[in-house]
Amino acid sequence: MSIERAVRIVAAALPLGWACGACAQSSVTLYGIVNPDVVFVSNAQTGRAAGALHGDRQISLQDATTSAYVGSRFGIRGREDLGAGTFAVFTLENGFSVANGSLGQGGALFGRQAFIGVSNERFGSVMLGRQYSPVIDFLAPLTTVSQWGGFITAHPDDIDDLGLTVRQNNAVKFSTPVWHGWSAGAMYALGGVPGHVGRNQVMSAGVGYAGSSLRIGVGYLSASAPNVSMWGGQPNGGGSAANNIGSFGSATVPERNPVMAGYASASREQTVGAGASYALGNATIGAVYTNTRFVGLGSDAGPNPRGYAGSASFNTVELNGSYRIGAAVSLGASYSYTLARGPDAIGAHYHQVNAGVHYALSKRTDVYMIAVYQRAAGTDSLGQPAVASINGMTPSASRQQFVDAVGIAHRF
Repeated sequence: MSIERAVRIVAAALPLGWACGACAQSSVTLYGIVNPDVVFVSNAQTGRAAGALHGDRQISLQDATTSAYVGSRFGIRGREDLGAGTFAVFTLENGFSVANGSLGQGGALFGRQAFIGVSNERFGSVMLGRQYSPVIDFLAPLTTVSQWGGFITAHPDDIDDLGLTVRQNNAVKFSTPVWHGWSAGAMYALGGVPGHVGRNQVMSAGVGYAGSSLRIGVGYLSASAPNVSMWGGQPNGGGSAANNIGSFGSATVPERNPVMAGYASASREQTVGAGASYALGNATIGAVYTNTRFVGLGSDAGPNPRGYAGSASFNTVELNGSYRIGAAVSLGASYSYTLARGPDAIGAHYHQVNAGVHYALSKRTDVYMIAVYQRAAGTDSLGQPAVASINGMTPSASRQQFVDAVGIAHRF
C-alpha cells in the first residue's frame, strides 16, 4: 500500500474519531516526525572478487529510520474514558522514508506499532498487537540510541535490539502502574504454529525505576526460532528457509549484518541486560550492559551453510554521556565494546565511538550531526575476518568504518 493511500485512509478516519470523541469522552491524536539526513560512509561493501571484499565511499540522502536520530513516522493515538479510572487506548504508528516516500519496516502500513488495549490507573494496562518488548521499554531509554544518537549508534548490527530494530507481532503485554518510581512489564508473543504452541513464541519481562535524577532498567527476552519470530516479523520476511537475520553476500551484493547473520539456525535467542543513568544539572551519564546468546545452532529454524552447532554469545558494555549548553545546544558522546564468541573457535570484538551535536531551532525542529567510528577484529559469524558493520549501514569491506550524518528533524 502506498503512502498516499495510507494518508487518505487516515484522513477519512480522523473525522469519525473526532465525532466519536465529542459524544463519548474520547480523543484521537495525529502525530508524527519528518527526519531526513545526508549520510557519508567511509567504506561500504560493493561485492566480492577473487575471494576478497571490495568497498568504496558512499554519500546518500536517507531517512533517519536507518541512519541517525529518530526517523520519520506518522501515527494515530486514541483514548476513550470508560469510567472508574479505566480507558480504552490504541496506537497505530507508521514508519516511512522521507527520502523516497516508501513504507518502512519491510512495507508494513503500521510497522512501527499497532496495538489496542485497556488501561487502568490502579491496576496497569494490557495491550494486544504489534509492540515493543519490555527490554526496549526499560533499557532502550538508557542508551545512546534513544537519548540523542539514533539507529547508527546502536551496538554492532543491533545485536541486542536496543536500536529498536524489532517489534513483536501477536503480542500480549501487561504493564504495571508506576509505584514510587518503580514499574514493571511482561509480554508474551504467540507463535501461532498449529500443533507447536511454543514454536516462534517470544517472552520478555522488565523492571525499571525513574526518579528525579536516577533511572534504572533491567530486561530479559527469550525468542523461539528467532530467525522467524524475531527477525522475520515484517511483510518482506521469509520463512525458516530464508536468512532473515542477514546475508553472506555475493560477487555483486554486499553482506548484511555479518556480526550475527551466520547464526540464523539458532533454536533460541536470549537477551538479558541492565543499565542506569544519572542526571546532574545539565549533564547526564549512563551505562548499559547486555548479553545476547544464540542457542541450539543447527536447528531447522534457519539456514546453516557453515554447519554450525552449539551456541554463540555477545557481551556488550556501553558508557554514554550528554551535556546541554543553554536552551538550544546539546552535546553527546559514548563508547561501546562488544565481545563475540561462537562455535568452531570463532571470536570477534568491536570497538565503537559515537559523538553528536544538536541545535534546537524551535521546540519542534532541530538540526544535528551524528558521527560513528567502529573498529572490528577477529572472526565474525560468517567465518571471515571480522569487518566493521555500523548498524543500518552497508558493512565495510575492511575492519574499520566511519559514518557521519547531518540532518533535520521536525515533530508535529
